[in-house]
Amino acid sequence: QVLLVESGGGLVQPGGSLRLSCAASGIIFGYVTMGWFRQAPGKEREIVAAIGWDGFETYYTDSVKGRFAISRDNTKKTVNLQMYSLKPEDSAVYYCATDRLQLRRTPARLPTEYINWGQGTQVTVSS
Repeated sequence: QVLLVESGGGLVQPGGSLRLSCAASGIIFGYVTMGWFRQAPGKEREIVAAIGWDGFETYYTDSVKGRFAISRDNTKKTVNLQMYSLKPEDSAVYYCATDRLQLRRTPARLPTEYINWGQGTQVTVSS
């Protein structure tokens, strides 16, 4: 059974930073793309960032480029999302997820390409 557990969310002022972590178990972690998604109230779930199985390929949605950084540690089976210069529009529930395919050449970007999801962690950016 695959289990993904996110942590690190919270309340932060605009311009602040947060680091999200996701710990995985029950999966051959080093073979799959990992993604971070977010969903704000009344909006669809959207990809924030993704990282390929080997950690070399990354993808960021335009709104977070230059502010967020995704990384992974395959030995610890963790994926992190470092978030800087946070804005109120970054407020959402953040989810980590695993690709449904192994050894994909480029990181998957669509929610439908991911099969396992964590329970989510709330990020609120407000003064």
